[in-house]
Amino acid sequence: MITFFVSIIILVIAYFTYGKFIEKMFDPAETRKTPAYANQDGVDFVPMNKHKNALIQLLNIAGTGPIFGPIMGALYGPVAFLWIVIGSIFAGAVHDYLTGMISIRNKGAHIPELAGKFLGAVSRHIVNVFALLLLLLVGTVFVTTPASLLAILLDGKVALGIIIAVIFAYYFLSTILPIDKIIGRMYPYFGAILLVGTLGVGIALVFSDYTIPELNLTNMHPADLPIFPMLFFTITCGALSGFHATQSPIISRTVQKESQGRYIFYGMMIAEAIIAMIWAAASMSIFDGQTLSGIINSGTPSAVVNEVSMTLLGAVGGTIAVLGAIVLPITSGDTAFRAARSIIADYIKLDQQKIMKRLVIAVPLFAISVLLTQIDFNLLWRYFSWANQATAAIALWIGTMYLYIQGKNYLVSMAPAIFITYMVFVYILNQKIGFNLDLNISFIIGFVLTIIIVAMFYAKARKNREEDVETAVAVD
Repeated sequence: MITFFVSIIILVIAYFTYGKFIEKMFDPAETRKTPAYANQDGVDFVPMNKHKNALIQLLNIAGTGPIFGPIMGALYGPVAFLWIVIGSIFAGAVHDYLTGMISIRNKGAHIPELAGKFLGAVSRHIVNVFALLLLLLVGTVFVTTPASLLAILLDGKVALGIIIAVIFAYYFLSTILPIDKIIGRMYPYFGAILLVGTLGVGIALVFSDYTIPELNLTNMHPADLPIFPMLFFTITCGALSGFHATQSPIISRTVQKESQGRYIFYGMMIAEAIIAMIWAAASMSIFDGQTLSGIINSGTPSAVVNEVSMTLLGAVGGTIAVLGAIVLPITSGDTAFRAARSIIADYIKLDQQKIMKRLVIAVPLFAISVLLTQIDFNLLWRYFSWANQATAAIALWIGTMYLYIQGKNYLVSMAPAIFITYMVFVYILNQKIGFNLDLNISFIIGFVLTIIIVAMFYAKARKNREEDVETAVAVD
């Protein structure tokens, strides 16, 4: 239990220390007009207070990631705690803060537009495909997972198909209506359910007879899956997640002041890491590896969520905790589709003030997602995991380029960018969904490819800085 408490304390301290360091380095401008005011349209660009923005950001980025990911990551043993803490402080929170703040500095631009500006025109098209693929997978996964949880909670009394249809209907309305009509009004209630449920599980675990394991570096996975790279694609939203790069620009369009960025972007990633710690600890404490693996393989981690909640909190408290777990994917699924609509609109330059123009994009998106619900969850999750971390790598390289051009300490984002880029290459080279190569060969080829990416970054960075200097001289 010492490891658990120390981890939570370190996460909180990091917000006030390393988070402050990142903020000071970025140097937010208090008087700069944010996109919420400069581009106010009553649909996507709407000023909202920092507490509402922070809650929406937390619910947007969390999804099932900080619950399902840590549950599956618990199979590796306490080493998962290490990735949650280190990953969230030095990679995930930096990733979220930079993505959100750079978007604010660029009129609320989404990640494809930012990639085009900082990494080159070709990158814009590539990242657009990656982002849309990721958002469609997220939207689909976050329909099926809360639906399966609700089906368990309702004891099969309501058909799964009906539950899925209701969730899709909510997502559709959240996608096409102004952000302050449903999302802005419903999220405070969703947030209350989430916090009560999650804190309930955490407190009950601490005072239960179950023992939270202490940190060790032993790989305890029942199937002996390697920690490198698998752990970093199992626990994503609780440590580092490219999905967040698609969500932060939604809130960058509603932020009132740049100085609110650390609280909204860096802080909510730390909060998500704490949620991940609670569910990872609960899964390790209540189940042994074989039992946990069996429950997961029998369906989805939904069954684990239900079992943990009911075991620790009983029928009433357990129901609230399960509802909290349902809230997370629902509040990420709706904004996944909203972000996809917004990215496509920006890409084809289609104004979104009129509802018919929103429908032109939204209807095909949902039609594709309905078809994707027929695919096996575990297969969807593997593709989601890879697309997710590939997007995280791209977002970190965008942040690194921005800091390099600005003459700031770009190593804070470059270090995690290099690490996750390497893991992305190793994963796709080794896994059956990729090239199915031997793991050792994948490590070698991945290293070479990562070195090439770093070399390409410096070549592009020098060119960008030279063009920046030439532009400044021309203006003078």
